[in-house]
Amino acid sequence: MSTVAEGARETDSRSRSWWRTIWPAALSLLVAAGTAFGLEDGRDVAAVVAASGFVYLAAAALGRPGVAWPAFGLSFVLVTLAKLAGVDAMAWILVLAGVMLVVGIARRRWQPTWGLPLQAAAMLVLGAVALLAVQVSPQLGGLLVSAALLAHAGWDLYHHRTGRVVTRSLAEFCCVLDVVAAVVVAIVALNA
Repeated sequence: MSTVAEGARETDSRSRSWWRTIWPAALSLLVAAGTAFGLEDGRDVAAVVAASGFVYLAAAALGRPGVAWPAFGLSFVLVTLAKLAGVDAMAWILVLAGVMLVVGIARRRWQPTWGLPLQAAAMLVLGAVALLAVQVSPQLGGLLVSAALLAHAGWDLYHHRTGRVVTRSLAEFCCVLDVVAAVVVAIVALNA
């Protein structure tokens, strides 16, 4: 009887271990599916580009990698409200990024250079690309969004490998989301 109980515990432990390994990627696939649902213009995903920079900037500004998940949650709500209720998610995300930059400077987070300074520079580039993407044609805008998402996926891989700025689970989640969304946006853009 104890052998059966031990076997059940071992199986349960393996399934929990397996889930802990794949949950960031699995969750990102769900979010990517929601992002792709009904997508007719790749420029509609430009706010996600800005959000990808905001999440890292928030974690760097506060010096706490775990802050990336609540920052993602906030940006997810804003992007969802944009899709469902016409809220200008990009404007809100850029304002929040500005607030995080001010907070980071006030907290004297300029060291190490791979923290707030580098994340602020990345936010500036990602924000500029996102703003540019919504100003150009659907095809060019979609391709800009796709390229920015793929570039950010590389950023995620680097941060996952080094364990810097954000949690590894967030970096993994974001990498899978960025790659899947980039492919979907590129397909939509090329068919525009």
